[in-house]
Amino acid sequence: MTDKLTVSVLGTGIMGAAMARNLARAGHTVRAWNRSRAKAEPLAADGIAVAGTPAEAVEGADTVLTMLHDGPAALDVMRQATAALRSGTTWVQSTTAGVEGVAALAAFAREQDLVFYDAPVLGTRGPAEAGQLLVLAAGPVDGRHKVTPVLDAVGARTVWTGEDGAEGSATRLKLVANSWVIATTNAVGEVLALAKALDVDPQDFFDAIAGGPLDMGYLRAKSALILDGKLSPAQFAVSTAAKDARLIVEAGERGGVRLDVAAASAERLERAAAQGHGDEDMAAAYFASFDEKA
Repeated sequence: MTDKLTVSVLGTGIMGAAMARNLARAGHTVRAWNRSRAKAEPLAADGIAVAGTPAEAVEGADTVLTMLHDGPAALDVMRQATAALRSGTTWVQSTTAGVEGVAALAAFAREQDLVFYDAPVLGTRGPAEAGQLLVLAAGPVDGRHKVTPVLDAVGARTVWTGEDGAEGSATRLKLVANSWVIATTNAVGEVLALAKALDVDPQDFFDAIAGGPLDMGYLRAKSALILDGKLSPAQFAVSTAAKDARLIVEAGERGGVRLDVAAASAERLERAAAQGHGDEDMAAAYFASFDEKA
């Protein structure tokens, strides 16, 4: 059995709530906070203490895990917790914060003498609830024995990308992976929209590519969500995917490359959100192909 820790989870959306539950199931003492307390309250049934403020949540914690909307949100919440943060506390930062965002978070960690781990995750609602996320992590080797029980509770595997979380190597890999996920999801939506426009049965398309190099499980999974009208609850929300797409575009610009597909994906996702699909699964970008909500 691993040592049991007191872990504070700040942000209990789709991913954060699942991570908090898995930490509690692993035997850790878990405190949770969310900006909208109503979203955190159901966690009490899992033996998780719901805190009223970030400072209350992190007081006395061995590890703080942040899973918030973006880098600025994570920084704002951690600043609210400043008075209760102990020097030497481990901070597992799992928000998809972007290159600039993770640098700002690492700078705050240095100011507060926190042990910073850049640890975004790959996976959606299902893997998160099952504790089967892929954790991408970077941070000091000599403190990993303290953070490993936390990462093992929320993920099936941890891929270490570097020894300095401030360098953001895990975040950079996460952006590369998400660029593929977002581009593929938008391609799925356009394929189905074009089939609809041309009066082609989507099943004919699936049959044509079945078993070949163009076939893929992700295509079929996301297509099913659209065709079966099962876009809620979201595995990965449209609004969150739009934010990530913008971070990908910005990261490309910083590196001197133009990412046309990512930019177009961001526009499609934002259009779908404006149509009222923001809280649905990112596959709902499909609706951006039409003038009005279908």
